[in-house]
Amino acid sequence: MVKVDVKYTKLFINNEWVDAVSKKTFPTINPQNETIIIQVAEGDKADIDLAVAAARKAFHRYSPWRTMDASQRGFLLLKLADLMEAQARYLAELETLDCGKPVKTAEEEVYYSASVFRYYAGKADKIHGNTIPADGEVLSMTLKEPVGVCAQIIPWNYPIPMLSWKIAPALAAGCTLIVKPAEQTPLTALAVAALIKEAGFPPGVVNIVPGYGPTAGAALTHHPDVDKVAFTGSTEVGRLILQAAPVANLKRVTLELGGKSPLVVFNDADVERAAQLAHAAAFANGGQCCCAGTRTYVQSGIYDQFIKKAAEIANERSVGNPFDDVQQGPQIFGPIQSILKFDTFEEVIDRANNTNYGLGAGVITNDITIALSFAKHVRAGSVWVNTYDHVTSQTPFGGFKDSGLGRELGEDGVNQYLEVKTVTLALPKKTQL
Repeated sequence: MVKVDVKYTKLFINNEWVDAVSKKTFPTINPQNETIIIQVAEGDKADIDLAVAAARKAFHRYSPWRTMDASQRGFLLLKLADLMEAQARYLAELETLDCGKPVKTAEEEVYYSASVFRYYAGKADKIHGNTIPADGEVLSMTLKEPVGVCAQIIPWNYPIPMLSWKIAPALAAGCTLIVKPAEQTPLTALAVAALIKEAGFPPGVVNIVPGYGPTAGAALTHHPDVDKVAFTGSTEVGRLILQAAPVANLKRVTLELGGKSPLVVFNDADVERAAQLAHAAAFANGGQCCCAGTRTYVQSGIYDQFIKKAAEIANERSVGNPFDDVQQGPQIFGPIQSILKFDTFEEVIDRANNTNYGLGAGVITNDITIALSFAKHVRAGSVWVNTYDHVTSQTPFGGFKDSGLGRELGEDGVNQYLEVKTVTLALPKKTQL
């Protein structure tokens, strides 16, 4: 077992490391052997109140953050990306210790997350409104302004990437944040907090409060001084957040929830390549992925060949110590791949859409007409053609139906953290020349 130095276990509020008001801690567990890694400060409502107050102060119109040039916000995001890459191996080892994913995968995710920060660094000084040819003797324009204080609740399966998805667009927009990492995996969020301070973000802009959902999480979603909640996790908890959000104020909500995603393989596909893609779709991150392609539909002409190849690939999958060169470490849930036979396009579209979810979908075919027809008719937020789970900084991600509300990443991702203000000026009345 690789020994990893855990440096940060306290709450990060107003750029300071502090104990919980209650002085309580909770254990974070190594999923490989179920031993306690370390005790972490356990935030609850009192700590959330302090973090929200710090974020609200940092959002004041005369604060260093609000008066900062947009290009400077971008520079800070670039600095954070550089610091993350410089600490990539350490962050990866810390992630593997706390989360259980293979360390090679964890390191790749650190570099991916840095790319998200870089993308939104470039967006920071390119957020602007429009001029509008409004009726009447007026000049109208729109301004794009930050929503305000944002609560961000992230899951345990992709702790660093989900942190980047949440905080990068919010910071580019000029918001201030309170982040609650999953209680199962708080360590890397706290390590990134140290880098946020090192990068030069002003106090109160980012606050990170580990704790449990019913206490710290509920305090965030019900807080009257929180202007927006962004959550990634289960549909059940998403519904609770949606119910809680308007209790104290009509806070905006973004939800990225569960899925039961279809991947459809047509007769003209190369069986070897299709089976490899389908395996990755179902088994990536040990199957612990909201958009995993767990429903693999294979057309009847190649079904038997596909089944044989899929079994071979699954049997070859290496499982073991995540600090070794393996594809899969310890599980929390998953993976599962249901391989189902179909005959016609119309049949498989109906079956693919016969679910309450609509997060992702994929199709493997060499026929562009089939590919485009599938993309048009399937009900999902992301559709991948001859690939799967290809998610980049530039491409919006989110779901239809019970898979969520709003989008993350891309242009749409930053828009979730902006308010639109219309400004209309009366022009002087016409004068006789």
